Amino acid sequence: MKILRLDIEGFRSLKDISWDPDDLNVVIGPNASGKSNLLRALELISTSARGGLARHVQRSGGMEPLVWDGSAEEISFAAKMSPLDCARDPVTDSLTYQATMSRLGPSSFKIAKELLGNFHQVETGKRQEPFKFLERNYSRGVVFDEREHGLAAPEESIPEDETLLSLARAPFSQNRRIPLFRSELESWVVYHDLHVNAEAPIRQPVVAKLERRVDPDGQNLVSVLHTLYTEDREFKNEVGMAMKAAFGDDFDELVFPPAADQRVQLRVRWKSLRREQSAADLSDGTLRFLFLLAVLGSPSPAPVIAIDEPETGLHPSMLPVVAEYAVEASSRAQIILTTHSPQLLDAFHDTRPSTTVTKWREGQTVLMKLEGEALDYWLREYSLGSLYRSGELEEIE
Repeated sequence: MKILRLDIEGFRSLKDISWDPDDLNVVIGPNASGKSNLLRALELISTSARGGLARHVQRSGGMEPLVWDGSAEEISFAAKMSPLDCARDPVTDSLTYQATMSRLGPSSFKIAKELLGNFHQVETGKRQEPFKFLERNYSRGVVFDEREHGLAAPEESIPEDETLLSLARAPFSQNRRIPLFRSELESWVVYHDLHVNAEAPIRQPVVAKLERRVDPDGQNLVSVLHTLYTEDREFKNEVGMAMKAAFGDDFDELVFPPAADQRVQLRVRWKSLRREQSAADLSDGTLRFLFLLAVLGSPSPAPVIAIDEPETGLHPSMLPVVAEYAVEASSRAQIILTTHSPQLLDAFHDTRPSTTVTKWREGQTVLMKLEGEALDYWLREYSLGSLYRSGELEEIE
């Protein structure tokens, strides 16, 4: 289930934006133009489905720093998603989830409106109202079955600062599509800065357990690598080829020797060294590279993966491998990368990612998706990276 269209109003610098992402997306733009805020909006939407929206707002400092210019009265978003069943028509069977968070003061809020439904018949003039799966107006919430028969929830059962979607969980939901939709939405993963300092958990032995997706903070990387590398031969071979492409034939393999208390540790075996190199001794760039391989190379990735500046800490020679992994991952998930790196843009050779430029205009972020004849004209003479260096990308209208 991928994002077909995203509308956001009143969130940080995103006063009023619409975006139609593709399978593989690169978002570029100057510092403080709103790239990271776009990813934070994805986090907010995912959290609204997962539950814990109130805690998320409090950790962010309350509503005042979240709303546009500290003064907007509400945050609203709408995510139009491809069908849960890939065999269904992406236009007629798409689902849209809308929610509005109204301020109650500097810190608190309440969910004012919420709707999950199919809007196709409204858009084509066949209905005045969407086919609804759930609807909420303040404390009144209704969940509909697949014949659109509604069941109203008791008002006292709906927290004002959590979404109805996050509460509609199997097996208690009367519409099987609602918990499936919620599960997909809450699985979005946004990766910001990966902490690789000397004391970071990512460098320490971990309790051995099966994990196949890297958490948003990246600190379960060793556990994910251990699971995938030891149980999936194709993943192991691909990681081996990627490491050799980055470090040459001196790379041998990853090993996971046991440590105390049912823990395992990550070590890298080099052909030229007798002693294996532990995660504690690996360079920051090596850990970041392994992190990207695990995130993008997972056989069962999150439906939407967003990575803020994946080039951070990497040698430019690693970027073609990262680009290749991103292209391959986009066949299994929707990939969104923000970047300042012309080298990363140039690393996409045969597959051109959908490119969106963020601009700062009159106190708000403006998104401009580069496509069509204007972009083709420039790319006949220049690569994406060289256009980014020159500043010409920001001038294409």
